[in-house]
Amino acid sequence: MEIFSKLFAPRDMTTGDPWKRILAFSFPLLLGNLAQQAYSAVDSMVVGTYVGDHALAAVGTSGPIIHLLIVFFVAISTGVGIMVSQYFGAKRKEDLVKTIGNCITITFIVSITLMALTPFITTPLLTFLGVPESIFNWSKEYLSILLGGVIGMSYYNILSGVLRGMGNSSSPLLYLLVASIINIVLDIYFVANMGLGVAGVAWATIIAQGVSALLCLQKLYRMQDEVNLQPHHLIPDKNYLLPMLRLGLPSGLTQAIFSTAQFFVQSLVNSFGEFYIAASLLVMRVDGFVMLPNFSFGMAMTTFTGQNVGAKRLDRVQQGTKQGLILSISASVTLTILVVLFGHHLMGLFTSTEELITYSVRMIALLIPGYVAMSITQVVMGVMRGSGDTLTPMWTSIITTVIIRLPLAHILAYLTKRPESIFVSLLCAWISGSIISSILYRRGKWRRSSIFDRQ
Repeated sequence: MEIFSKLFAPRDMTTGDPWKRILAFSFPLLLGNLAQQAYSAVDSMVVGTYVGDHALAAVGTSGPIIHLLIVFFVAISTGVGIMVSQYFGAKRKEDLVKTIGNCITITFIVSITLMALTPFITTPLLTFLGVPESIFNWSKEYLSILLGGVIGMSYYNILSGVLRGMGNSSSPLLYLLVASIINIVLDIYFVANMGLGVAGVAWATIIAQGVSALLCLQKLYRMQDEVNLQPHHLIPDKNYLLPMLRLGLPSGLTQAIFSTAQFFVQSLVNSFGEFYIAASLLVMRVDGFVMLPNFSFGMAMTTFTGQNVGAKRLDRVQQGTKQGLILSISASVTLTILVVLFGHHLMGLFTSTEELITYSVRMIALLIPGYVAMSITQVVMGVMRGSGDTLTPMWTSIITTVIIRLPLAHILAYLTKRPESIFVSLLCAWISGSIISSILYRRGKWRRSSIFDRQ
C-alpha cells in the first residue's frame, strides 16, 4: 500500500539520478499519451469498420479545426504547468495553490464561451476548409458534438498538467486509462449497436473525457498536504493570471499558427479527393503513436527543468538534458524500426481497403528519418519551456511551419501534382526544427528565463 501511495504522490525531481527520475516520470506519460491516442484511433477503427471510408475521412477533416479552437487551453496548460513545477521546486505552497485555483477559474470561463459559440462557427470553418460535400454533414455533426463538450477535454488536459508539474504522472495515466476503456465500450455500443455513426464516436469521446476531468479534479481536492485548495483561491488574481498567460500565450500562438497552417495543408489534401483524405488520416493516426516517446520525454523535461530551475539547479538541468536526449532518441529509433516491420498491419487496423493500406504505408515510410529529428526537438524545447523561455520554441515553430513547411508543400504539390509533397514538406520541417532548436539551446537564453527572474 505504501508503494501504491508513493506511485500516485507528487515526486521531487531535484534529487537522485536525473535519467532515473526522467524515465520514471516519462513511462506513465508514455502510457497516458498512448491511451490518449487510443481515443482518436478507436474512433477511426470503429468508424472505418462499421460505417466506411467516407465516414473515416469525415472524422479526419475535423482535426485542424479542433486544434485551432483549443489554442487558449494550450496557453493555460503550458503557463500553469511551468508555474506549478517552479513553485513546487521552490517549495512555495501558497503561490502554488493560488496558481491552481486561478487556472481552474479561467478554464471554466473559456470553455463555456467556446461551447456557446459552437453552433455559429462549425459550418463556416468546414466551408473554409473545403470539406467535400459528400462528407460535409458528417464532419459538421462530429465537430459540433466534440466542441459542445469541450469542457471535459480542457479540464483533463489542464488539471493533468498541474499534477505532472508536481511530479505526479501516474494519476493522469490512471484516469486516462479509465476514460479510454469507457471510450472504447461506448464507441462500439453507440456505433455498432445503436447505429449512430460519426455522432456515436463523438459522444463516446466527450463522455470519456468528462470522466477523466472529474477524476483529476477529485484528486486535487484530496491532496490537502500539497494543495489545500479553498474557494477563495478560485478568485481571479492578476498576479497569477498575467504570468500564466505571459508564459503560456507563446505556446498558444504556436498552436494557433500550426493549426492555421494545418488548415491550408488539409485544404491541399482535400483537393486530391476522399481517398487521399482517408490515407492522410491513417498516416497521422500511426504517426501519433510513433511520436509518443518524443512528446512524453519532452513533457518530462519540462517538469524536470521547471522543478530544478525553481531549486536553482541549472547544472542538474544540463545533465538531465543530455541523459533525456539519449533516452528519447533510443525510444524513437526502436519505434521507427517497428513501423518499418509492421506498418502494413498497423494501417490494416483502420481499414480493409488494400489500396488505401499500401499507399499509407508508403507515406509513413517517407517520415521515418523525421521521428529521430523530432526526438531531439521535443527534449530541447521541453527544457526551454520548463525554464520559462516559451518564446524561443514559438519562433522555431513559426520558422519550420510557416516559412518552411507550408510554402514547400504547395510548391511541391504544384510542381508534381502528387499528394506525397505534403509528407515530404513535413519531413523537411521536422529536420529543420531539430537543427534550429539545438543551436538555440546552446545559445542559452533559457538559463535566464525563470519566473523568479521576473519578480
